[in-house]
Amino acid sequence: MTDTQRARVTIVRRVEWMDTDAAGIYHWTTVFRFAEAAEAALHDGLGIAEITFGATPRVAVSAEFQRPLRFYDRVEVELAVEAVGRTSMRYAVVIGAAEGVAATASITVCLIDRTTRAATPWPDDVRRALETGGIVPPP
Repeated sequence: MTDTQRARVTIVRRVEWMDTDAAGIYHWTTVFRFAEAAEAALHDGLGIAEITFGATPRVAVSAEFQRPLRFYDRVEVELAVEAVGRTSMRYAVVIGAAEGVAATASITVCLIDRTTRAATPWPDDVRRALETGGIVPPP
């Protein structure tokens, strides 16, 4: 399977005042908030949100920052399914602006049973959507 088949979405956002720190540069947590907005758009676009929202806690996150972003910068947030395991999934995130890539990130989530709160395998239709969903148009 090629990466182009795996589900991915790109959304556009602006760096808001609340996204910045005391130096006027976007706060490191903004990367993950932008990523979660893209994740919501992806799952909604794939039609799996009712299954995954509230059932996919984060188990690992990391980010690397290439350059600063400032208040009101326009950014594109690309979130792509990188790998799907039995109960987990890893996203690759790229946040870019006019001057190039500002940050890259990796986020690993797992699917949990809402009753037992234990990790559970992806349903076949959800796995298929994640692995073959291709480019999902933004909302």
